[in-house]
Formats: sequence, C-alpha cells, structure tokens
Amino acid sequence: MPISYQPPEIVQLHRILPSEPLLLMGAGPVPIPYAVARANSVVINHLGETMDQVIERVKIMGQYAFQTKSDKIMGVAGPSSAAMEMGIANLLWPGKRALVLVNGTFSRRMGEMARAVGAEVVELDAGEVAPVNAQTVKELLGKQKFDLLTMVQGETSCGVLNRELPDIMKVAKEHGILTLVDAVCTLSTMPMKMDEWNIDVVITGGQKGISTIPGVSMIAFSGDAWEAIQERKAPMSHWCLDARRAYRFWGEHEYHYTAPVPGILAMHEALRLICEETLEKRFERHEISSLGLQEGVEAMGLKLFVPKDYRLNAVVAIALPEGVESSKVRSYMAKTFSVEISGAFGLNIIRVGQMGEQCRSHNLFKTLYAMGMSFRYAGYPVNLSEGMASLEKRLAGDNDHYVP
Repeated sequence: MPISYQPPEIVQLHRILPSEPLLLMGAGPVPIPYAVARANSVVINHLGETMDQVIERVKIMGQYAFQTKSDKIMGVAGPSSAAMEMGIANLLWPGKRALVLVNGTFSRRMGEMARAVGAEVVELDAGEVAPVNAQTVKELLGKQKFDLLTMVQGETSCGVLNRELPDIMKVAKEHGILTLVDAVCTLSTMPMKMDEWNIDVVITGGQKGISTIPGVSMIAFSGDAWEAIQERKAPMSHWCLDARRAYRFWGEHEYHYTAPVPGILAMHEALRLICEETLEKRFERHEISSLGLQEGVEAMGLKLFVPKDYRLNAVVAIALPEGVESSKVRSYMAKTFSVEISGAFGLNIIRVGQMGEQCRSHNLFKTLYAMGMSFRYAGYPVNLSEGMASLEKRLAGDNDHYVP
C-alpha cells in the first residue's frame, strides 16, 4: 500500500511574526538600514559582469574597514563562525600547534575548531572575566613554539575588551607566529588596524558592527598568511571553506559555488554606508552611544559587570542584582516594549548591544526606559528618571542636538 503524505497546515509568516517588530538591542543580530534591506531583496547572476563589479567594490571598501592594503579579502557564505573556521582550517592541520588565548565562549571556540582539524592546541586562559595579558603571552612564547595564535578583540560573551591586542600581535610577530583575530563585534565600532598591528587574519560577521544580514561574513588574509596557505601540502579538511578555491571567485571571478548574492549585495551597501560615514565618525558615534548607555544604567542604580579599564563598549554586560531573573527582565522588555536584549552563557548578566544601527539616540532612550520598567516589574527598584537624564546629558554633550 502506498504511503500517503498530507500537506501540513499552512501558516502565513505574518501570523508568526510579532505585530510590531522587535527592536534588536542584544549581542546580535542588529537592526539594518533600509539600503541594506533593499539590496538583500535583489538576486542577480553570481558570475555575471555586474557581480564582478560588486565583488571588486566590496573588496575595496573592505580594505578600508579592515584597515589593510591586502587584496586577499573574501566574503564567506556563513556566519562569522564560518569565517573563523575558514581561517583556522586553512592555517592548521595535523602537526601544527596553536596557542589559543581564552577569555570567554568565542575565544574558546577557536580552540575547538583547531582541535577538529588535528592541530595541537594550548589554551592560555585569562581567568574569570579578565583580558589577556601581553606579558604572560610573551613569557609563554619564550618557552614554546607555535604556528598560529588566536584571540578575540572583544569577547561578546562577557563584555571584555582585550586592550593589549596590539602588543600581543607584536610579540607574536617577533616569534614568527601567524595570528588570527576575531573582530566580529569590533570591526567598524572601534579601531581595528590590521596592517599597523601586524595581524595576519581578521574575521568579522555581518550581523554586528557592519549592520548587514546574518549569515554572511568576511575574512581578510595578510601576505604572510596567504603565503602559508599557498605553500600548504596537507589536504584541506573543508571544500567550501578552502581559501584557495574561494579566491577563484573573490579574486579571479571564477566559479567556486553559487554565492549568496543577496547577502553580498547587502554587504556592499553596509560597507558603503561605513565609508560614507567614515571610520572616525563611526567610532565617535559608537563611543558616545555606549558611554551614554553605561552612564544611564549606573545612574539608574544597576552595576556594570566589567571594570571600566577593559570594558567592551560594543556589547555592554550588566550584572543582575540578587534575586532578579534574566528571563523575567528580558521577556517583559520584549512583550511590553518590543525591545530585545541578550542573556548570557552561564553568567549572571544581561547584555545590551552597541553596534552599528543600535547606536542611535532613539534606540537608546527606548532601550533604557524599557530596561528600567522591566527591572521594576521584576521587583528591583531603579531610579529611572536619573538614568534617562544621565543618558540625555551624555548624548547631548555641549550641543543642542544628539550626536548619534
């Protein structure tokens, strides 16, 4: 007897989505500009002349965003973790050694990926909610040899900024070690100088500072890193993430696989907006926005999780008072005020993103108000008026208009 399959109940998407779109103020994804959304609705031939022009412009604008003269810049059809895996899989294989600098979930993920391709991994853990220390790295590199050093610039899982990244890159270069840096939340939100700091591989995602759609990421290789990839004799463990194959598309306009055309077009528009704003103005906007939020949170009576000296501005971690549940605060914010923020990976914190389109004054006021009212709902008294006044003071500065 033949098996009969009945069609499922059909539900239109608008019945699933909330009636009012949530304001995404978590650790990613972030809101996207109209120009980016419009570009993401277009499909063209991924091997045509128009796409060739788009690819060249993405690379040129990418050089500005990464602050590099290297032309080995590629998009990746996948999240930032796919770009991370591309960097690691192309530079590590059995017999290679990696030093993985760890201070959170995403820095530790690079160690998992390195082990998966057969490399020997040594983890240097910075400890509980702390940045990596350059002197500690220097001492270890004086005792052991490695082929690759990996770290994050900003650890979004706990809100820690690795301020000593330039010094660590300098030490690694002195020891002849290639370096890979996760700049997923920091690229375009704060200085990331690939060439000046001698970084060999930088990876980033679209869904954070760049403010484009999730699922498309970017990677940039230095000349030294590309030479190591070209000289590789060991078989590649990945086909889609093989950098040499990928460069056929990104460097020679040849077929690799069907590219995520709408995502690349959206990336083009996001990078264009960054170039038009300029990195200097964008950095200033992000700093003013994040510091305003931080001061508003503290004035309201809440505590920031990370000390100011190494606090990450791109993702602000807020300590939860005793007895307050993260899920209760976040759920009330979403359902009552249509504002969504993030929980954490085992830490007693909530996280608020300050990346790209999140850093706009109207988003900040709405988020801080929603947060204050939600803490009150959760049973914790806050001084909401003081928080809002502090935010307004920082955003206005010496002007009669808001900077962001």
